[in-house]
Amino acid sequence: MNSFRFGIHRPVSLTAILYYAGLLCLAFLLTPLTAVDDTPTAYEVLKDYDFPVGLLPKGVLGYDLDKTTGKFSVNLNGTCSFSLEGSYQLKYRSTINGYISQGKLTKLQGISVKVFFFWVNIVEVTRYGDELEFSVGIASASFPVDNFEECLQCGCGMDCVNAQVKSIRTNPFAISSSWGNNLS
Repeated sequence: MNSFRFGIHRPVSLTAILYYAGLLCLAFLLTPLTAVDDTPTAYEVLKDYDFPVGLLPKGVLGYDLDKTTGKFSVNLNGTCSFSLEGSYQLKYRSTINGYISQGKLTKLQGISVKVFFFWVNIVEVTRYGDELEFSVGIASASFPVDNFEECLQCGCGMDCVNAQVKSIRTNPFAISSSWGNNLS
C-alpha cells in the first residue's frame, strides 16, 4: 500500500496527493484567464469623458472613480513637475482630486501652473470642440486639444532623451480674466 502519514492523522494515499496537487496546478493556471482585470486605466477614463490622455503625466499608479457622482482621485508616484515652452511650468501633487463629467473637470486639486512669479491652482478644465480651457478661478486660457495627445514625463516633459522642452501652441485671444487683463 502506497501511503504517507502526516502527523498522527489518518494515512493519505499517493493517488490522493497527486489528484489534489493536479487540481491546485489547474486552478493556478486558469486563474489568470478568469480573473482578468478589465478595469480601464486612468488614461482610458479620460478618453471616455472626451479628454486627451496628456492631461495626466506618465506613470499614474492608480485611481478611484465614483461613476455616480464623478468624484475621482488619481495617484502618482510622488510629485511631478515640468516646463513647457512659452514659460509655462506645471506641477502635479502626488494625488489629484476633482470631479469629472463629459468634457468637464471641476473642483480640481493637485495641479498648479506658474503664472509670472506665482503658482496658481488649475481648478477647472473644460473642452469646447478642439480647444481645452484651463481656469485658475479669476482667469482662464485655451489651448488646442492636440497639444495634449501624449503624456508628459515628470522632470523632462515630452523629450526625455534630448532633454528638450515641448512647444505648445497657444491661442492668445482666448486668455481672459475677470479684471480684463491679458496674462500673455
